[in-house]
Amino acid sequence: MKKNKLNSTQNSRFYIQTFFTALTIWIGVEFYFFIGWLESAGVSEFSTRPPGVEAFLPISSLMSLLLFFKTGEIHPVHPAGLFIFIAIIAVSFIFGKSFCSWICPIGYISEMIGDFGEKIQKKIFGRKLVLPKYLDYPLRSLKYLILLFFVYAIMGMTAISLSGFLDAPYNIMSDVKMYYFFANISQFALIVVASLFILSIIIRNFWCRYLCPYGALLGLFSLISFNKIKRNKDTCTDCGHCSVVCPSNIKVHKVKTVISDECVSCLKCIDSCPIPNTLDLRTSLGKKKFDKKYVGVAILVIYFTILGIGLVTNNWHNNISKEKYLELYPNINSFDHLKGSGF
Repeated sequence: MKKNKLNSTQNSRFYIQTFFTALTIWIGVEFYFFIGWLESAGVSEFSTRPPGVEAFLPISSLMSLLLFFKTGEIHPVHPAGLFIFIAIIAVSFIFGKSFCSWICPIGYISEMIGDFGEKIQKKIFGRKLVLPKYLDYPLRSLKYLILLFFVYAIMGMTAISLSGFLDAPYNIMSDVKMYYFFANISQFALIVVASLFILSIIIRNFWCRYLCPYGALLGLFSLISFNKIKRNKDTCTDCGHCSVVCPSNIKVHKVKTVISDECVSCLKCIDSCPIPNTLDLRTSLGKKKFDKKYVGVAILVIYFTILGIGLVTNNWHNNISKEKYLELYPNINSFDHLKGSGF
């Protein structure tokens, strides 16, 4: 009975991850039909462009957020992306880097690849492979350097230059260009993707841990998140189960409070602890415990409440007409992100 209770949190997390992955696939299918309508020059039956595709435009969303801070304006080209971006940050502020382990489809796939890789490693080497610190720390800095590059390029832009980029044909058609990048993937890009897949088998969460700038941003919010995993040193037996199951290789059994940019709030450490009330999720400002069984529900409520605000305030669907899409589509390969962007 106790084992089933402990596994219930991970079961909930798995179901939520599966839900968001299925939702992403559904959005992808809808977008595929929208692309088909564009390719037919509007002859085929119109298929609505799904706003959820803007979740894959984080740079545009970051620029929209900066423009909002400067002017109070919600830019109408990719408004859903802005609310998705804010929802992700809000979830990370409350529950750390939980987006990566509860919502992100890439994180979900990376986790499954990592589980597969660890099974192979244990059969061959008798243990999972972990990079030594002298390699791990420099590699982890890469995602922050990538994030710094984007932040540096964007933060210096004026409201006029931000609007110029967001209004430009490149940004309007950026989701379509992204589709063709993967639909007509180059040999080089395919080699890169294949290499990341292989590296993720050898080193768990290779992309997420070392290269994802989104993960770097959320990791910073994780450091100041409202809820953190805390260890009761008085009842802890130093068995180390929590550290063994941690996908981010955090030595949970050696700290009082888990303060790490790599903690993804998967709660595996809490689930693995054999001593009740030794590892708990608690608020940073007090002693109050947050019951782990409600974490998934809370994440969904926060995330969809913010998306709902975008929907009810008519800031979800963009303002690009069908005629505008048909006008821009034939010249899509000529659009450059530098033209009229302010960079």
